[in-house]
Amino acid sequence: MFILTKSLLALMIGFIISTTIGYFLIPLLKKFNVGQRISVFVAEAHKKKNGVPTMGGLIFIIPTFITVLIMYFTKKININSNLLIVLFVFVAYAVLGAIDDIIKLKRKQNEGLTEIQKLFGQVIIAIVFFYIYMKSGSEPLLWFHAFNLKVNVGWLYGFFILFMLVASSNAVNITDGLDGLAGGLSFIASLVLGVITWTTNWLLGYEDIAIFCFILSGSILGFLVYNTYPAKVIMGDTGSLCLGGVLATIAILIRREITFAVIMGVFVIETLSVIIQVFSVLVFKKKVFLMTPLHHNFEKLGWKEQDIVKLFWICGLILGTAALIYGAWL
Repeated sequence: MFILTKSLLALMIGFIISTTIGYFLIPLLKKFNVGQRISVFVAEAHKKKNGVPTMGGLIFIIPTFITVLIMYFTKKININSNLLIVLFVFVAYAVLGAIDDIIKLKRKQNEGLTEIQKLFGQVIIAIVFFYIYMKSGSEPLLWFHAFNLKVNVGWLYGFFILFMLVASSNAVNITDGLDGLAGGLSFIASLVLGVITWTTNWLLGYEDIAIFCFILSGSILGFLVYNTYPAKVIMGDTGSLCLGGVLATIAILIRREITFAVIMGVFVIETLSVIIQVFSVLVFKKKVFLMTPLHHNFEKLGWKEQDIVKLFWICGLILGTAALIYGAWL
């Protein structure tokens, strides 16, 4: 009961601060013309979103950080090496995404940092992650829970960290195309990771990381107040890169990378749809989908945006529940 109380408290504080900050931040973003630039290649229905305030990820990034500080100074959580890694990746990816968004705004187009520049930033983040991780005494293990198999991969673990961070952040970024889609799925993912983290009592600071997950869940829920259809604000790369990076970080620390792929199943499918489409066009000169990512394919089929988001949320909830049953119960 105590665990449940702490988790709900963390979630509610994050939600309250997030909704409050969103109420004041959105008018500020409008005042400074921080508007989203919509690509000319998207569906016609999306053209009306041109100019909707972007960088809305700040609505859950700032409250999450503030709530962590509140709980730290009230001695509800402790800052340890593992939570430090989580906070570092959370802030670092938010900064990387914010730089990308700011460049887009200055250029007044939908192109920010180049792929090489983004990758360079992600490599630096992965190196710092790996350094803190190894200095804390953690082992570079790939842990296959189903077979109770642990494989020590040594310094190659650094590349694995980079792959996880890059894949997850890009997957959330790709999925962030409909009002509330990436936010709702990230809310489910952070909630599921929080519950699973409570069971990893072998991990240093597992309680603190679990509480962070619930704080993040509450903050995302507050963001969704303004991001669901019709969206008053868009999370931008500031939010999508940040969410993907920090969720992958938590999965790595609790050694649930394969379970994480199930939790993030909708994000994975969205990313695969893009890869399949590109491969098919380059090799066979033929499209598999009407348009990618997959949510745009449903739009081309005549589905309403709200219905697509609901379907994807339901799929995310089913996958998250399956991962939860395996990761925290069985």
